[in-house]
Amino acid sequence: MKSIDILCIGEVLIDFIGHEVNTSINRTKDYHRFLGGSPTNVAVNASRLGLKSALVASCGADGLGDYVMRKLQSNHVNISYLKQSAVLPTSVIFVSKSTETPDFIPYRQADCEIETEQLPDSFLAEAKIFHTTCFALSKNPARQTILEKARKAKALGLQLSIDINFSERIWPNRAEALAVLGDYLANDPLVKVSEDDCYRLFEGEQSEAYIFDYFHTLGAQTVCLTLGKKGVVVSSKTQGVYRQEALPLAEIKDTTGAGDAFWTGFLYAQLHQKSLEDSLTIAQKLAVIKLQSVGRLPDSIRIEQLVP
Repeated sequence: MKSIDILCIGEVLIDFIGHEVNTSINRTKDYHRFLGGSPTNVAVNASRLGLKSALVASCGADGLGDYVMRKLQSNHVNISYLKQSAVLPTSVIFVSKSTETPDFIPYRQADCEIETEQLPDSFLAEAKIFHTTCFALSKNPARQTILEKARKAKALGLQLSIDINFSERIWPNRAEALAVLGDYLANDPLVKVSEDDCYRLFEGEQSEAYIFDYFHTLGAQTVCLTLGKKGVVVSSKTQGVYRQEALPLAEIKDTTGAGDAFWTGFLYAQLHQKSLEDSLTIAQKLAVIKLQSVGRLPDSIRIEQLVP
């Protein structure tokens, strides 16, 4: 029996989320502090759903880094290989609170300092899913570490996963980003990508057919495209295309982290061998819960009530 359901590797940081809704960063006066970073959110979400999760990442040996460690420990995330850098401070992102796609300003420091010794093969072999992000792949040494260990994870029989959360603010060299993604997708990960991500990655609007064909050609068998208010569609090279409308939602309090909640639900369902349709349903229900909450998922979630 493996001891880790989802092993997340990538950015850990502090999100300072604006207090005023739908206000630009320019005009936001107050910010609230939250543990952030897409793979970090997935690790915390997974633990709160009863899964065993681990996070391999790097933060600063500072007050914010201590906050990171404390919050991860309180959420029962395995941080055996989370490093606190003695040189670089904890990375920070300022985010506008929005009912649409939020604006953000990144201040990147220690998050990309992920070294190969943080992922020994013995630890890797204990996991079922290896999850990372486009953000994490954008800078070395994290990029080299993740690509090297992704190939090892594939050889060990792990299911790989990636959130292609591309932004030119994080990764200005788009051609390099596409090449690196090609390297990672050759390992056949489950792919999560949003309509906004695709617009930024491909420098304009592309059809669903183009998007799916592009990622399938690189090696991904299953690609999940989230469309915001228009729902979600997943394309499997072996099972075809499934589409679901967005679930009704009376109020949106905060969109930050909704995609991570969605993907945690999808990975949870895949670990429990649910169909693609049921996986989308569980994922959407979890995303709706997050959209109605500021910060992390609430304590009251009972995942068994979300399973079809």
